[in-house]
Amino acid sequence: MPKLIKTKVEMEGRTFEEYALVDADELPPWTDEEELGIVGFPTPRVDGAERVSGTAQYTHDVRLPGMAYTAALTSPHPHARLVSVDVSEARALPGVLGVLTRTEAHEQLQGGVRRMFTDQLRYAGEIVAAVAATDPDIARDAVALIKSEYEQLPHVVDIEVAAQPDAPKVHTNGNIFGGKPQIVERGDIDTGFAEADVTIEHTYRTATQLHSCLEPHGSVAHWEGDSLTIYESTQHVFGVRNAMARWLGLSQNKVRAICQYIGGGFGSKAGPGVNSVFAALLAKQIGRPVQFMLDRTTEQIGGGNRSAMVMMVRLGAKNDGTLTAMDLHCLADVGAYGPWLPFFAGPALMSYRCPHARSETLGLYTNTGSFMAFRAPGFVEGTFAIESALDELATALKLDPLALRRQNIPDHDQTNGSAFSNYPIEACFQQGAERIEWHARTNGQTSSHDRMRRGIGMSNQIWWGGGGPPAYATVEVNTDGSATLRTGTQDIGTGTKTVLTQVCAEELGLPLAAITTVLGDSGSGQYAPISGGSMTVPSMAPAVRSAARDARIRLLDIVSQMLERPVEALEIRDGQIYEGAENHGRLKDLIGKLGDVMIIGNGSRGPNPDGVTIITSGAQFVEVAVDTLTGHIQVLRVIAAHDCGRIINPLTYRSQIEGGIIQAIGYALTEQRVMDANSGIQLNANLGDYKLPTLADIPEIEVLRIDIPDLVANPTGAKGAGEPPIIPTPAAIANAVYDAIGIRIRELPMTPDKVLAALQRQ
Repeated sequence: MPKLIKTKVEMEGRTFEEYALVDADELPPWTDEEELGIVGFPTPRVDGAERVSGTAQYTHDVRLPGMAYTAALTSPHPHARLVSVDVSEARALPGVLGVLTRTEAHEQLQGGVRRMFTDQLRYAGEIVAAVAATDPDIARDAVALIKSEYEQLPHVVDIEVAAQPDAPKVHTNGNIFGGKPQIVERGDIDTGFAEADVTIEHTYRTATQLHSCLEPHGSVAHWEGDSLTIYESTQHVFGVRNAMARWLGLSQNKVRAICQYIGGGFGSKAGPGVNSVFAALLAKQIGRPVQFMLDRTTEQIGGGNRSAMVMMVRLGAKNDGTLTAMDLHCLADVGAYGPWLPFFAGPALMSYRCPHARSETLGLYTNTGSFMAFRAPGFVEGTFAIESALDELATALKLDPLALRRQNIPDHDQTNGSAFSNYPIEACFQQGAERIEWHARTNGQTSSHDRMRRGIGMSNQIWWGGGGPPAYATVEVNTDGSATLRTGTQDIGTGTKTVLTQVCAEELGLPLAAITTVLGDSGSGQYAPISGGSMTVPSMAPAVRSAARDARIRLLDIVSQMLERPVEALEIRDGQIYEGAENHGRLKDLIGKLGDVMIIGNGSRGPNPDGVTIITSGAQFVEVAVDTLTGHIQVLRVIAAHDCGRIINPLTYRSQIEGGIIQAIGYALTEQRVMDANSGIQLNANLGDYKLPTLADIPEIEVLRIDIPDLVANPTGAKGAGEPPIIPTPAAIANAVYDAIGIRIRELPMTPDKVLAALQRQ
């Protein structure tokens, strides 16, 4: 029988408390002694053929009978009041089916989302109105006919300016998120610095990084009576279902959200957006399906971003390297409507043993596109700051940077006193250091006069990765020996569909080819949490294994009656029924005698253990070459050693690590949103001027397999691998640059002009 539990889920710096129904029967963990035949083995993606052949259907590919296409009018001003909008000429254009303004949408919506549809426009590029037409070109032509009038208001696009008392107000109650800073502290900071023999203090800056998803945000909305079906490019179909129901005043059973494939999300597609609202309301207005896809410019402006930050780090330590105090301050840009603050201090407060620590984060609204979760939000930025500062502290103490880190690694969670479920960071340090030949680094003491200078650097990594309930799955076994796994989670390009298929096949005892996995439909799949925060596999794999186990128990009970053999003596292996070494034949031949029946197994994710913190850990070691004539930094090698628990599929795991590293290289060296302070306009809202890494920028990447199942975390031993690889790379690159040229660069991206300016100051 299921039971009700109260559970806490940590994600992206926030703790969620909610109730969940879980199975009362606990799954035993897969131990190292068990022989697994599918889990742990490299497996090509089960949907690989669809992805590479172009038959995979993304939201942009959805075509429904009579579907209308849209185009949007956006604000030309960073801050303005919409005085009037005249859509009469647009409505009269042949082929136009409907027009919807933001003020009309405001009147039809419920809840807090209405604040994004008022007459106040808070960034250039914010949507003012949308046109639905029979053809995309007609929709764009109609937008050009809309006449709008604005009252321009003072604007601010820089966080340090926004922090000033006399700065223009983005919102009527000011620019400070929540009205006050977010403070986290332990011990007494003054005591800690009084005990220090050496103190360092530096400021580090990071730029705004854009998600730049290949598939922009988009929706296709279709009404049947009072029921809405919405195809959404999303990381959470149930989040879309629930929010749209709430915003439109519908019950949840009247909304169905579908996402079979998604062309990137990285945290920006956690739920529905403005595009979803316009699509649904326009579809209702015209009585036809409506597709609303953001164009590339609107996506790059309003599709979400990683906060720009200004971070001050002050560290105190004994002469032997023992940390005594950490004082951390941060200004974080949350844009016009940022929903929460990224936890930039997490890496420092969690990764290192320090009795006296304090962090203060001041979130600031600006007249720019909103901050949204972006692959380890806060931790990438905070790791750059703390790991750079630790290297600077090591230089001041004349200690090896890796030795300094090892000396201060905690044996439990410093933020709440809990034990770690496991923490094999030393294995990551040791294997990574050996592969990079750490002993060969110069520690910044470069005397070379060569144009090209090489250096080695490293960085520590920590992140949550344990997942948790609620998460549900169903396994349906057919009488021909095939099975269908159903759950409402997403595969956001990480290989989740393949991994869950492996888990199901392993537990059922069927070949991988016998399993069909159906994801991404709130109408046919059981509830699943968001695919984000490195929570998908550790949340869903136990639920899938639970459902497969339930189906297997039911199958064996039936087979034992048919064979008149004790159920406890039987097992299913590769679709065959065994009793010890004796083979009783194929499962499908036995259950095929039952006729048209279906064996259904249900499963859910149990609670995480009490008093335990589940984390992923790791370290990256990087070698760079710096051209002292041009200032160009080339990353030559990255050695990635990450503990993500049991590696269910080494192929998809490797692609996760490589993808995170490549994304981090862009953040470290080339990517930044460029705003014109005077006009408040974004100058590089495209994929030409916004410099993503290309093939020429990708170094040799070596992914080390730590592969230590965390048997305390969950019954599969797996933890998340989405966030870990992006977290340490920028800091490791910065530390390697210092090793190469003996000069510290404290601002990302480390573009050639910053390198040359630093060299000139030498």
